[in-house]
Amino acid sequence: MVFHLDEFVLFVLWCAALPVGAFAFVHALIQRADAYLAADRMTKIAWSLITGGGLVGFLLFNPGEATFVLWMAALVAELVYIVDVRPKLNEVQRGKGNRW
Repeated sequence: MVFHLDEFVLFVLWCAALPVGAFAFVHALIQRADAYLAADRMTKIAWSLITGGGLVGFLLFNPGEATFVLWMAALVAELVYIVDVRPKLNEVQRGKGNRW
């Protein structure tokens, strides 16, 4: 079996995206619903659907196929949650002056 470098890189990205998507989805599910509103973000249901849809997208779409755009959209949605929404939720739930 011969692998090309681009196929290997896409496989590594796919393997890395699965736990990221699972983490984002689980994190979105276990947060309090009022924290989303206090953080001035979309609702818990919306983010749960977005991150859950992204995780399903990772499982259904292979990054090396013609569905690469859909796979990348799922990755961007998961990363937006982790980079933008998650820190705000943590800040709201801990309080602004209580940083570790």
